[in-house]
Amino acid sequence: MPEPLLRLADVSKSFVGTNALQDISLEVHPGRVLCLLGDNGAGKSTLIKILSGVHTPTSGAIEVNGQPVVFKSPRDASAYGIATVHQFGGTFPLMSVGRSFFVGVEPTKGWGPFKRFDKSLAGEIAVREMQSLGITRVTDGKRLVGSLSGGERQALAIARAVYFGANVLILDEPTAALGVKEASHVLRIIMQARAKGVAVIFVTHNVLHAMMVGDHFAVLIHGRKADDFRKGERTREQITDLMAGGEAMADLEAELAELEASA
Repeated sequence: MPEPLLRLADVSKSFVGTNALQDISLEVHPGRVLCLLGDNGAGKSTLIKILSGVHTPTSGAIEVNGQPVVFKSPRDASAYGIATVHQFGGTFPLMSVGRSFFVGVEPTKGWGPFKRFDKSLAGEIAVREMQSLGITRVTDGKRLVGSLSGGERQALAIARAVYFGANVLILDEPTAALGVKEASHVLRIIMQARAKGVAVIFVTHNVLHAMMVGDHFAVLIHGRKADDFRKGERTREQITDLMAGGEAMADLEAELAELEASA
């Protein structure tokens, strides 16, 4: 196992009257997929915001390539090669694929005051990078982002992050709002990014999707790390039961059995 690109040691985050995260320790390795699992309110969003520089931890340490770092803004996290793709891809529906791919860092042509956005180069690179992730249906960089499917928008955002040097790619519930076919595209893209040596943090509450692509798993419950295991060490049923809370599931099964008996 290579040395971790990103390490969290006993990271906690408190807001007024609330402990959102408590003593979270994780390691993220190159060419591996860490699946961060948890139900709503488990603390996944807070942890993502700490990793992406939106929040600073109340206590604990973050290391990148073995060196302690402090992220005071998303720009700081980005400078260390950490990119976050949110559920809807962070794309712009009324922009072209090429323009959305390069927004903020547009390639230009011409000289001095005559410089202008190089639409053809931007479109060519955007299409090429998307196709390298297996999205072959998109062939025109002038096409509007709004005409893309959910999975293709995710691919555009992921391709952009990888193209601009992301070493750690955080995917926030990328399959949550997608159908089966679109979700399968995104899972393939995760494996493509993994094959390129990118460290992927796949944040999800879908155990099946996590088990299909994950190498390492961490389960959050009420802001604490409830379990930490590698591929093959837990069954799908064990993970689902843990996320839901074993006692809660047992009570539900008993209640349903009583309802069936009285029907």
